[in-house]
Amino acid sequence: MPEPQVNGATRIPAGFLIAAGLALAGWFVGHGFSAGRAADRTVTVKGVSEREVKADLALWPIQLASTDDDLSRAQQRINQNLEQIYAFLDKNHIARENTELQGLRVTDTFANPYQQGRATNRFIIQQTLMVRSTDPDKVRAASQNVGELVDAGVVLSSGPDYGPGGPTFLFTKLNDLKPDMIAEATAEARKAAEQFARDSQSDLGGIRRANQGVFQILPRDQAPGVSEQSQLYKTVRVVSTIDYLLEG
Repeated sequence: MPEPQVNGATRIPAGFLIAAGLALAGWFVGHGFSAGRAADRTVTVKGVSEREVKADLALWPIQLASTDDDLSRAQQRINQNLEQIYAFLDKNHIARENTELQGLRVTDTFANPYQQGRATNRFIIQQTLMVRSTDPDKVRAASQNVGELVDAGVVLSSGPDYGPGGPTFLFTKLNDLKPDMIAEATAEARKAAEQFARDSQSDLGGIRRANQGVFQILPRDQAPGVSEQSQLYKTVRVVSTIDYLLEG
């Protein structure tokens, strides 16, 4: 019997529409599940880039100390010691313009309520002469001859502000290295991902996630107790972590 018509059009059975809808829904769900599983096929790889660099800035805090019962005599001795240091630096090719006086501290031991017994000297004057040079080689060489100052009677000290003493060597041109090092680390990561894809008989897709990593400045010669800032030569290192999609 022919299907009834409404306004000249053939009426489609409701059961057919329901069945077709369920079939399409199942196809979309299955296709979406497959696509989701394909998106989960990734490989995480790391790429490393390293450079050996030389410090381009040296900071050398030279700390002086003088004691006396007379404040003016203690200060006079500090001034004399400073002149000896300036002469020492000039001898080692470091100009006075590369120095700056910092951190003058005067202590009256008689004013210390926790003082046990009578102090040998009432006044203690501490003064820091900061050497700042863009020629770290000269500062390093001079620091190795600092015993000459002690032989001349200059009293040197160390303190909490600058640690045990000695120069600090800094590398300040990290930004100049970043673009090339990031490119190298990324290329190394891709090589590792391509090898993994070949081993797993897959095709390497695009990047799903990337982490540039943190740049580190490390001592070139790494050993227990060796700090990066005390070394003239350093190693700059960055590790990039990248997630690649795997296809096929």
